[in-house]
Amino acid sequence: MIKNGHHATKESGRESGAKPGDSACSPEKRKRIIRVWCDGCYDMVHYSLSPSYDMVHYSLSPSYDMVHYGHSNQLRQAKAMGDYLVVGVHTDGEISKHKGPPVFTQAERYKMVRAIKWVDEIVEGAPYVTTLDTLDKHSCDFCVHGDDITLTVDGEDTYAEVKREGRYRECRRTQGVSTTDLVGRMLLMTKAHHSNLDNSNYQQHTDNFGKGPKGHSPWTGVSQFLQTSQKIIQFASGKEPQPGDTIIYVAGAFDLFHIGHVDFLEAVYKLAEKPYVIVGLHFDQEVNRYKGKNYPIMNVHERTLSVLACRYVSEVVIGAPYAVGKDLLDHFKVDLVIHGKTEVFPDKDSSDPYAEPKKRGIFRTVDSGNSLTTDDIVQRIIENRLQFEARNQKKEAKELAVFEAMKRQVEGAVSGASARAAH
Repeated sequence: MIKNGHHATKESGRESGAKPGDSACSPEKRKRIIRVWCDGCYDMVHYSLSPSYDMVHYSLSPSYDMVHYGHSNQLRQAKAMGDYLVVGVHTDGEISKHKGPPVFTQAERYKMVRAIKWVDEIVEGAPYVTTLDTLDKHSCDFCVHGDDITLTVDGEDTYAEVKREGRYRECRRTQGVSTTDLVGRMLLMTKAHHSNLDNSNYQQHTDNFGKGPKGHSPWTGVSQFLQTSQKIIQFASGKEPQPGDTIIYVAGAFDLFHIGHVDFLEAVYKLAEKPYVIVGLHFDQEVNRYKGKNYPIMNVHERTLSVLACRYVSEVVIGAPYAVGKDLLDHFKVDLVIHGKTEVFPDKDSSDPYAEPKKRGIFRTVDSGNSLTTDDIVQRIIENRLQFEARNQKKEAKELAVFEAMKRQVEGAVSGASARAAH
């Protein structure tokens, strides 16, 4: 059981890479609010100053070509550097030009990013290359990006200008997740991705999606995600239900957390004046029992963070029982149990998993108006497999070339210093 909420607890700037003297100082030392901006595939985050409100703003500009908990974690870290996060999201055209075809449409990505609880505002159609003009236009002090590199179609660093002017900050990239990895899992069609990355078939797909002709980039390669209690605490805010709250329970896999899930949870959230939404997440084995194939694409630890990042969710139950029974309803004092328009699979004994809430008269079906499913997302990937493989190999080659150039530059500086010391 993980408590969530709609307001993140303010953190120190340690993880996000903030230094003494940066904007993430104590409220006593500054009387202005920090604003954050995010856009695109998570290419950048800017901090900006709003003279009219005397507030520090910072912005992120990633492409958000496929929004996952790694993106949410970057936004969480960026928000910790300030008070108000503004996120700019790139268009489909910009992403296709510089990286290759996005998985989600720009309209879907706009709404996905709006649903992340650390985001206060989004800017649609943000430029792919972050310039001083971009920061000044949005009254930003500086931009924030992960500790990987983002390149244009010409192989240029998209943050070169703001780096030169000292208006750039970094936060830590989330290990063990990337669009590259998730696409590979979808195409693999086995369950090895839940526990074993040494599987030879899985390795072949990670090579196809994250390896160029000259080897692996340190930024695009696939690594294994390891859940920790600290990471869960960072995503959860610990909000307790208050008197007068309507406690609403929903359950499912919430795999590859997407706009269909967001629309459903938003519809559930709007059912009450003071909603407290609890999401029950089924274990991987349970999801595979009723979904089959290689589902879930994301394991339960990854799905937990994805759901916790959603602003419409108050609490998450990890490994919730498939049947919504008396004990669960009484423990959480549930007022409503909601299911969407998707099929309800019977329990192992062929019984109705919603029999108890139906008996109590608290079961409802909600139509979010969005029929998108995880199967639809996977189908998009399969239909565009060759394009995605080419996209990631091209991206890998550009990153590797830059990495080798950076390494040669460092080695040259070290050898030059050694030569001077010898004289």
